[in-house]
Order: sequence, then structure tokens, then C-alpha cells
Amino acid sequence: MLSSLFPVVKNAARAASPGNQREFEAMASKVVVHVIGTGTIGEPLIGILCDLREALGIDEVTFHKRTPLLTDRSKVLSLVRRGAHFVADAGATNGFREIGLNPDYDEQTALERATIVIDCTPVGNDNKKQLYTQHEKTVRGFLAQGSEFGFGKPYARGINDAALRPGDDRYIQIVSCNTHNISVLVKTIALEDGGPGNLIDGQFVCVRRANDISQDGKFVPSPEVGSHKDERFGTHHARDAYHLFKTLGYELSLYSSAMIVNTQYMHTIWFSIVVRNRTTVDSVVERMEADDRIALTHKKSANTVFSFGRDQGHFGRILNQTVIVKKTLAVRETPRGYEVKGFCFTPQDGNPLLSSVAATCWFLDPATYEARIQVLKPFFFNEV
Repeated sequence: MLSSLFPVVKNAARAASPGNQREFEAMASKVVVHVIGTGTIGEPLIGILCDLREALGIDEVTFHKRTPLLTDRSKVLSLVRRGAHFVADAGATNGFREIGLNPDYDEQTALERATIVIDCTPVGNDNKKQLYTQHEKTVRGFLAQGSEFGFGKPYARGINDAALRPGDDRYIQIVSCNTHNISVLVKTIALEDGGPGNLIDGQFVCVRRANDISQDGKFVPSPEVGSHKDERFGTHHARDAYHLFKTLGYELSLYSSAMIVNTQYMHTIWFSIVVRNRTTVDSVVERMEADDRIALTHKKSANTVFSFGRDQGHFGRILNQTVIVKKTLAVRETPRGYEVKGFCFTPQDGNPLLSSVAATCWFLDPATYEARIQVLKPFFFNEV
């Protein structure tokens, strides 16, 4: 384990009651990251934490799977071969053993041993109420994904790192993949060219894939439009981006719509961002080229971008926040200001993976997390 972790843990131990001294001493000797869920985010996250464990300052990775299924046995075995320790509910242990899987710990023991807990299920808020509040004295931080609005401070790597407060932020919500995409578009196109006052309005249409290639259900036979359930923001994508920027003190005009199309490849976003300062396509492209969160592409189809990620990414994932189709960028002057338009693809799961790893390292040591996550650089691309 990296020696820079010890000051943070030792300070916490001194502040703890004598009854918790042993737990904090155990944490100081071993950093354990516990991932709950093995779905489209959980599985690759477990893999990347195992593969880069030493560089990230992690001693052990554990993961929890709830239901014993023969169809998932190969996935569990593969993650165990990578070095992760398998966890199951005490009541499900026999079911897993019947299909040849032997859990190393039960869920209660895994939570007691954990330094960081990453919830990759759709019930993070429920788990917070029922489980996590009981382990706040020993677990340094809890993360939940995308849909779990209200779990904690919203976070996207490279967007609102400055808003994280050591000691105060124990619960963090990693925003959804499309919210990552919207946020980096707003920051690069508008905020980096004049701050929050430069943005007049941002509108986004999220053209979502029906499901992941790993999923059999929820596929749609034809394009299906979504409703605008939020009067102010349209869909949760703009709402979450608004609250993400609000952690920095910004209150931005953002609105999103969503629809689902019959593909399993990638989400696509059409955007219209109106700014006050005069801008051109060339100046927008220049800022994008200087931003390692953004990949530019000459490809026009989701399948060719997806194929690049499959071949070049980690677990098939590109970790950039967005992939912008360069030829679709356009700027026009309007009575309200300068409107920047274009299309981009969302590296779904990839951008939450980046933010999950970054937040994990921040919980371990805010002073060194920037240096540690540089190990992820090989999975960023200037061009796709």
C-alpha cells in the first residue's frame, strides 16, 4: 500500500472512539474496495480495479453477487481469476456452492472489512438506508451510480473535482453516462470560454440505445420517444447536470429530451449550446483537442466507434467523457448569441468507470488521487 495513505487513516483513528480503534487500525493495514453488483458497470469496474490494483493503492477487491445463476458462473470465475474475492448473502451461499462457486465472505463481513463501498445496483438509495449508515464508522466512503439521485454529492471526473470536501463528502453519486457527456460539452464549449456567464442556454436530445449488448431484455422494435417529466429540465439528464454544476455554485439553463432506438451499440446526443462570446468551429475544435476528456472522430456511425472501443479500450470501454463527430460541428449567429451544434456519442459505462475510480482514489487520499489515476491514460484517446 502507498505510504501516503497512512496520514489520512491515522488522523481518522485518533478522532474515533476507543471502541473503534481496532477497525481503523485494520483499515490502515489493508485497503479493501467492495463492489456491489456485476452488471454493465460493476463487472468492468471490478476488472479495472483488479488489473490496476497496485498502482491505485488498493490491497484487495471484493464483489457481491446476489443471485446464483449458471449463466453468470463464467463471469464470476473470470473475476476471481483476476484476483477479486467473491461475496454472497449468507442465505444464498448454498445456492452458489451448488453451481460450483464458493464465496470468500458473506455480505455483512465484506461491508465490515471494506474501506470503500461502490454500489453498482439500481437500489443504491435503499441500500444506503438499510445497510450503509450502519458502517459509516469504518467505511471511508460510499459511491452509487447514475440513477441514484440524492445518494450523495453528484460527481463527474474533471467537472466538479473542486467541489469535493474531504471529511464531509462520505456519499458520492457518480452521474449517468449521458450526464457526463452533457456536462463536458457545456464545460468545454461554454464555460472554458468565459465562465458560467457565457452560457445562455443548452439543449440536448439523448438518443439512447435500447439496452447493452450483454442484456437480452428491454429491447425495442422501433424508435420510442420519452416524455418530459421534469417541467424545468425535461429529463433527468439535464437535471443531474444542473445539480452537478451547482456544486460549484453555478446555476445553468439546461434542458434535455430523450428517446430510445433499436440498437445496442451507443447512446448519441444532439446538442445546441448558445453562448454570449463570439466563437467559431475552429476555436471550439481547438478547445476540444486540448481536452483529454474529449475524443474527436471522423466516423459517423455508432457501430464503428463502438468497434474501436471493443478493440482498443479496457473491457471494450473508452474512458473519455464523449466522442464528438467533428464534421457535425457547426456555429451560427442568432439573436440570442452564438449557437454551437453537433452530434456526439456517449462512451456509456466508460465515463462512469473513470469517475468511480477517481472518486475511490479521492476517498483513499485526496492529496494523491490525481497522480494515481494517471494509470488510466492508456484508455483515453484524442481520436477514435
